[in-house]
Amino acid sequence: MSEIDPTPRRGRGIYLLPNLFTTGGLFAGFFAIIAASQGRFTAACLAIFVAAILDGIDGRVARLTNTQSEFGVQYDSLADLISFGMAPAMVMYHWALLSLRLDGPTLGKIGWLGAFLYAACAALRLARFNSQVATVDKRYFVGLASPAAAGLMASFVWTCHELEFSGDDLRFVALGVTVVAALLMVSRIRYTSFKGSGRGPRSDRVPFVALVVAVGILIALWVDPPKTLLAASLLYALSGPVLWCLRRRGGAGATP
Repeated sequence: MSEIDPTPRRGRGIYLLPNLFTTGGLFAGFFAIIAASQGRFTAACLAIFVAAILDGIDGRVARLTNTQSEFGVQYDSLADLISFGMAPAMVMYHWALLSLRLDGPTLGKIGWLGAFLYAACAALRLARFNSQVATVDKRYFVGLASPAAAGLMASFVWTCHELEFSGDDLRFVALGVTVVAALLMVSRIRYTSFKGSGRGPRSDRVPFVALVVAVGILIALWVDPPKTLLAASLLYALSGPVLWCLRRRGGAGATP
C-alpha cells in the first residue's frame, strides 16, 4: 500500500498548480475593487494588470503539466469575470463615473449603469468565448478579449491619475471609454490572438518581428508604464475596427 499511495497525492499536488495561479488572479481583481473604493487608483490598476499576467500563466502551466480540466476552465472564467469585468468597472466608477451625479440624478444613474454595462458585456463575452472555443479560428478573437478591455480601462485611469487629471473633469470621457470598451467586447469584430498561423505543426510560432515589438514594449514599459500600457491597449482596441473597415473596403472594391 505504501508504494501506491504517493502516486495520487502527487497528481493532486500538480493539479492544484494552475488553479493557484487562477486564485492569484482572482485575488488581484478583488484587491483592485477594494483599492478603488479607497481611492487608491494606481494600486487598483496595477492589480488588474497583475491579474492579466496570472491569467496568461495559468493556462500555460496547465498545458505544460498536462492538468487541463473542465473545472479549471470554469474556475478561470469565473475569476476573469471578477478581474476583468467587475474590477475595471468599479475602478472606472469610483474614479470618474460616480461624479456624474454632480450633473443630476439622471446622469448619476447613467454613471453606474455604464459601469454595469461593462460588467455585463464582460460576462457575455466570456460566455460566448466558452461556448465557441472549440469552433472558432484560434488565430482570432471574436470581439475584444476581456483582459484587453480591462487593460484599456485600467491604463486610461492609471495614466490620467498619474498626470493628475481629475476623474470629475473627465467623467464624460470616462463614460465614453467604458461604453466603447463594453460594446467592443460583444461585437463580432475579429482581433488577432497572437497565437501563430494556426496551420501545420509549427502553428504556434509567430513572426520574428513580433519578438522585436515585444522587446520595444518592454523597454517602453520600463520608461513609462502607464502611458505605454495605454498606447498598447488603445492601438490593439482600434486594430479590430480598422482592419474590419479595410476588409469591407477591399470586399466592396472587388465587387463589380
